[in-house]
Amino acid sequence: MLNLGSYPIAMIKPLISVLLPIRNAAATLPVCLQSLARQTFTNYEVLAIDDGSSDESPMIIAAAAARDARIVPIIAGRIGLPAALNLGLTLARAPIIARMDADDAMHPTRLERQYHALQVNPDLALIASRVVAFPARAIRAGLREYLRWQNQVLTSEQIAAEIYVEAPFVHPSVMFRRAVVQELGGYTDHSWPEDYELWLRMHAAGMRMHKLPGNLLAWREHPTRATRVDPRYARDAFDTLRATYLARDPRLHSGRPLVYWGAGRVTRQRARRLIERGFPPFAWIDIDPAKIGQTIWGAPVHAPAWLNRQPRPFVLVYVTNHGARDLIAGWLGEMGYQPGRDYLGVG
Repeated sequence: MLNLGSYPIAMIKPLISVLLPIRNAAATLPVCLQSLARQTFTNYEVLAIDDGSSDESPMIIAAAAARDARIVPIIAGRIGLPAALNLGLTLARAPIIARMDADDAMHPTRLERQYHALQVNPDLALIASRVVAFPARAIRAGLREYLRWQNQVLTSEQIAAEIYVEAPFVHPSVMFRRAVVQELGGYTDHSWPEDYELWLRMHAAGMRMHKLPGNLLAWREHPTRATRVDPRYARDAFDTLRATYLARDPRLHSGRPLVYWGAGRVTRQRARRLIERGFPPFAWIDIDPAKIGQTIWGAPVHAPAWLNRQPRPFVLVYVTNHGARDLIAGWLGEMGYQPGRDYLGVG
């Protein structure tokens, strides 16, 4: 049963509603709440939505709410993350939503800087920031590489060009306009990441999203983080989600021949999800001499130089190694291909 605790109806209407879903976060919640208390922007509310905790999280939130009327305890029961976030969207009293997770910490100026960015850029639907992961001893090569990529994809144009590589934002780093997300139907509960699906849906709707260059979120890495243990964050779920939205992308419906870069076995299996949705390859590109000259699924395999031709095809780069993808982007640039316009990276 939903319990709103002492919901502060009489409080001055906040400008920002912070959505803070919680489940068994007693060990990290105090640091998170402390970072909120230190914000230079003070006109906000925190919707602390407990999603079925069995530890001391509800008591920690209740004690914090007794000290700070801006914190609103919401005992939702175990409804799951997407439902908890949608509940927060419904109960939020502010037009601007900031996401936060109970195991992370905000930079003191995060809310102020992101709110200002949305105010001076009314065409932006969402603003995020760079993030720094901690503790250092827990950061492995894969996460380090993801953050390197994520922290250099900043502008709306870069985000649109690289939206299919990976999720371009760390979820608790974003701030967005509540009405925009509600008009799109809020968060969905499917067998894939609810945050990445929302970014793809916003992109498909033509909404502009941007990222501030400052590190405004400290993102805690630990073995029980949802991205580590939730099956919705598995590779197969990401691949299916990307193919679903790629198939709707107008750039793939322009009539230009589709060329898939990467003819290896694993790459072909990932590309199959899009091919089976009605997007067969006109050709494949690969640098392996053993593959060049073969025919795969009815399409020839060529060396990269073949792309230096007219009319230009549209290229989907399915190579996932970040170093190799950077090299491919360089080769395509030398041939006059522009990211987003002439090719897309697919993670």
